[in-house]
Amino acid sequence: MNRIIVCIKPVPDPKHWHKVSMDPVTMTLKREAIPNVMNPLDKHALEAALRIRETRGGEVVLLSMAPPFAERILKEGLAMGADRAVLISDRVFAGSDSLATSRILAAGCRRIGEYDLVLLGNFSIDGSTAQVCSQLAEFLDLPNVMHVGELDWDARGNMIVTQRIENGRVKLLAAPPIVLSVRRELNKPRYVSFAGILAAEKKDIQVLSNEDLRLEPATVGFAGSPTKMAGLEVRRSERARARIEGTLEEMVQQLADRIFHYCVV
Repeated sequence: MNRIIVCIKPVPDPKHWHKVSMDPVTMTLKREAIPNVMNPLDKHALEAALRIRETRGGEVVLLSMAPPFAERILKEGLAMGADRAVLISDRVFAGSDSLATSRILAAGCRRIGEYDLVLLGNFSIDGSTAQVCSQLAEFLDLPNVMHVGELDWDARGNMIVTQRIENGRVKLLAAPPIVLSVRRELNKPRYVSFAGILAAEKKDIQVLSNEDLRLEPATVGFAGSPTKMAGLEVRRSERARARIEGTLEEMVQQLADRIFHYCVV
């Protein structure tokens, strides 16, 4: 294995989703006042890359398209064990939808150089479109498999990819280079150790702008995004509370009646 690229996306911390709002002019999420974390499924993609490196060698490179604050998120990935990181950051990329983001990430992959595998989380918790894997693969002119729940290798070095589908699983035989997006059940991400945190401080984060990638501004950012957000609704739910009184038999009957009512409704 030569090189594995893992795409990392900073997303709003779910603990602060009640603070999420939308810019009425650009119709994009306003993230400035919300702490960001690594997209949870991207951690599973990174864990997969690290396990492959441990058994088959190679280099693990993190790739992210985000504002400068994402360096903190990338440091976490470096602390987990990635070798280095590339952050693509430029104001011209602001407002990019999944298509524009995929175009930018593809340019980043080409800038990094030769690679055998590109890994992503199946979707991000802020957008949940699950589109970037296939769009990125299209821009890179590579095959892709989404919804990967298991990953193994045969004796010839081919990947055995188990893809989750609606009513079961499909096992596929694939050869690098390829783009894969992974599901949560693929693995359990490792904890960040103190030694890993210290090691991350010595690892490189390369920052690229559009001057480096030379993408046409009309094809990225808000201008290059055909998908626009129409609205935003943050749903909140509260548990209903009810007091049941009476004898033991009466309370059991009331509880049974309530359960039956909710099951029927």
